Amino acid sequence: MISGHKKIDWAKRFMPLLNLIESEYSQQKPLKDFTVGMSIHLEAKTACLAITLRNLGAKVVITGSNPLSTQDDVAEALKEHEITVFAKHTKDEDVYFRGIVSVLEQNPDLILDDGADLTITAHTKIPSALKNLKGITEETTTGVRRIKALQSQGKLKIPVIAVNDALMKHLFDNRYGTGQSTWDSVMRNTNLLVSGKTVVVAGYGWCGRGIAFRARGLGARVIVTEIDPIKAIEAIMDGFEVMRMKEAAEHGDFFICATGNTSVISVEEFLRMKNGAVLSNAGHFNVEVDVKALERLATQKFEARENVTGYILPNGKTIFLLAEGRLVNLAAADGHPVEIMDLSFAVQTLSLIYLSQTSLQPEVYPVPAEIDYRVAEMKLKTLGVKIDELSIEQRRYLESF
Repeated sequence: MISGHKKIDWAKRFMPLLNLIESEYSQQKPLKDFTVGMSIHLEAKTACLAITLRNLGAKVVITGSNPLSTQDDVAEALKEHEITVFAKHTKDEDVYFRGIVSVLEQNPDLILDDGADLTITAHTKIPSALKNLKGITEETTTGVRRIKALQSQGKLKIPVIAVNDALMKHLFDNRYGTGQSTWDSVMRNTNLLVSGKTVVVAGYGWCGRGIAFRARGLGARVIVTEIDPIKAIEAIMDGFEVMRMKEAAEHGDFFICATGNTSVISVEEFLRMKNGAVLSNAGHFNVEVDVKALERLATQKFEARENVTGYILPNGKTIFLLAEGRLVNLAAADGHPVEIMDLSFAVQTLSLIYLSQTSLQPEVYPVPAEIDYRVAEMKLKTLGVKIDELSIEQRRYLESF
């Protein structure tokens, strides 16, 4: 589709790191003879990643990592780059998981995962898919958590690189990417003013921090809810109010979850909320807002706007849920800014090349420090920024301790 090609071409213009990597490895093609299976939010930026891997020699098979985040025009355009695509924008969970299974049936040598559905499905339901697997990279906080749980149970059979934990990923993608893209989605889908409103952010990890700081920048009063006393103190010292969710429920105009956990907002909170409160989720899975409980509680449900569902409660108040409680920045918008994903995907690409050339035992590994620093140096180069280097005398001084 023409629109899909336009989206890909636009993203590629602003992804200098992927372009640099592709140029550097274009002759040697380090992923030649490797099949890379991908489960990822399939839109223009991830299409650029898939094309880069294809141009590095890989056979690429791809599906979505969320039923609603696939952009069908991009998926169709991607097929013209000799990439096998199983993704489809859908509300049907069965259709979504058929895409996951279809990728695994291609017996990939490497997996690039976003949320760990490929990894978990291979380990628990399709063990034959493990026979060719040399390594896995995982993009998200939730995915790394799921894979570490698999490892703690003694069930992990393949080495995994936790790309999410790389400094050049979570310090930028989780904080600046989630911060900007979440508010982009909330504002474009509601067309409501943020300034002067009260925003409740559940969770003060890197994603929650980004969301909270962007909310303050838009003129909102920000309340943070947390279960971790250290993160709660951080939020206080960053200038935010901290309280329990059941108390915050009475104050919020906008609620955004970023915890990775289930039922963060449920019946007690729904009934305490203001008339017109807007709820959304920035976590990977649609479990943070208890949508099933909301469906049972509501006396009436209606479509207020595209991607906005209104629920009339027994107390007569109406609250609004964005994107069915799914990952709001991708299910109802375009995801993280292009330049942010260029950073994350540079880490992903170099990690896949590393896995293709290295034999590791089945466990979860950090991204090698040299990859983190290489991506940082590449980014500075594309920005035209030079930084100081230690002199010989300075190096000797530090080494003397």
